[in-house]
Amino acid sequence: MKSHDLIIVGAGLAGMRAALEGVKAGIDVAIVTKIHPLRSHSCAAQGGVNGAIDPKDSRESHSYDTVKGGDYIGDEDAIELMCHEAPESILEMDRMGTPFSRVQGGLIAQRAFGGASFNRTCYAADRTGQVMLHTLWEQLVKAEVRVYEECSMLRLVTDAEKHVAGIVAYDIKTGEVFPLRAKAVLMATGGYGRVFLSNTNATTNTGDGMALALRAGAPLADMEFVQFHPTGLLSSGILVTEGARGEGGYLINVHGERFMHKYAPNKLELASRDVVSRAEQTEIIEGRGKNGAVFLDLRHLGKEKIIERLPQIRQLALDLEGVDAIHEPLPIRPTAHYSMGGIRTDMHGASPLPGLFSAGEAACVSVHGANRLGGNSLLDTIVFGKITGKHCCDWLKGKVLRNFAPTEVDAVRAQIADLKRRPDQGIRPFSLLQRTAGGMNEHFGVFRTPESMQEGLAKLPQIRADFEKIHLDDKSDAFNIDLLRAFELGNLIDLAECIMRGAIVRQESRGAHARTDFPDRDDTNWRKHTLSHWDPGKQEVVLSYEAVRTVGKAEYAPKVRTY
Repeated sequence: MKSHDLIIVGAGLAGMRAALEGVKAGIDVAIVTKIHPLRSHSCAAQGGVNGAIDPKDSRESHSYDTVKGGDYIGDEDAIELMCHEAPESILEMDRMGTPFSRVQGGLIAQRAFGGASFNRTCYAADRTGQVMLHTLWEQLVKAEVRVYEECSMLRLVTDAEKHVAGIVAYDIKTGEVFPLRAKAVLMATGGYGRVFLSNTNATTNTGDGMALALRAGAPLADMEFVQFHPTGLLSSGILVTEGARGEGGYLINVHGERFMHKYAPNKLELASRDVVSRAEQTEIIEGRGKNGAVFLDLRHLGKEKIIERLPQIRQLALDLEGVDAIHEPLPIRPTAHYSMGGIRTDMHGASPLPGLFSAGEAACVSVHGANRLGGNSLLDTIVFGKITGKHCCDWLKGKVLRNFAPTEVDAVRAQIADLKRRPDQGIRPFSLLQRTAGGMNEHFGVFRTPESMQEGLAKLPQIRADFEKIHLDDKSDAFNIDLLRAFELGNLIDLAECIMRGAIVRQESRGAHARTDFPDRDDTNWRKHTLSHWDPGKQEVVLSYEAVRTVGKAEYAPKVRTY
């Protein structure tokens, strides 16, 4: 049985940054990833990474913007930690060789982003996540970190004392199921955008780490808060960076009118994402959209600026919409983008389940509260990847490998065998995913009504029953994507239930959670975190609650958010 001190699941920015801390500490660290590290979804982050690196800016201002942007439900100690560490984390990436865009004189270029009181978003054209990912990958190659590439985690294993013992992995290349023992496991598996039919996420973003942690006994937090990005391309949902608006892009309706002055008179297109998404959706609902979309107008920026600052956006629009941003507005709509929720951790990345850590979008620290500010996600990955990796290495001192029962592997092999021999009852993983994700878009979108949410939850028992009947057309061992999608679907169904139950019970509107029957924020009753737990007896998700961690600063006291 292969073993390591620390297994990191996921090879995006958070996972790779944590692995570097393992290298520095001299521990035996390995990464498990179901795709090549350079295909991790971190590469899709376009616009930039926030940090108060300009002497005229301040960490305190960044912290305040983040507390306000998260609608006063983020944990303030963790927010202050992230914003305090931001400048050094970005400059550290710069020293590693990240090719940030520059201003005259060689300083890192910064642009405006939504909800920010200063232009603090450092960027590399519109490919910031990609260049950061390549930079960290170079460091891991140099350090010769062991990577189990194209291997998917199918089970998080605990011992009889409910302490993490390792994982059961599935080698996609061969079909082999094998155990990996570890003293600790760090989940850096990203988000679960594919639970919504219209989303900006890669097909691999199925929330595996969150779902398997939930089943193993770890709580998930704030799963009802799902960010809808204001600018997803109409046909595909592919992301158009907030940097397009940061560079001066306008949002217009079908009549060619800018409309954000009605919803955010001060910040206009650069209000926080939840505000902009609701404004767009309102325009569409009230008949001022076209084919379910409004438009992003970049024409006034000019050809030179678009090609210099937004080359990837122009090419994506040409390829996917047949629209040239230099000459025509881009059709866009709010699209599921990011999970503010995740595996509940403390500010050092430790979960309540002994031996389990998490960082990045898979975790809920919580620094994003009910609505993430653009540019804070890349920051979250490098700051808490580093902090969690370092804390995990310190925690490992004196720890031993726990008992890993061989029956855990046998159980996964039996699941696979059962899936392959099921009779054909007309239900395929893809069709059930379409039904599940379509229902999430219909019932738990930008605006949520009590009747629609209950209707969505009422569909869940049938979805679970149909999941037990799914049929695989592919019976092979090597690269059986049909089989992999079946396991991912099971994870997404569990996460969908967490979102549903949390949203139905939370009787207020806060950040990305907007209810038509409770349009106002209720700090007296609902300024608290929702915790989702898996109840193995009931075979369903149950909820509990936890207080927001505050630091007692008057400027962080909840007030009406205006932009």
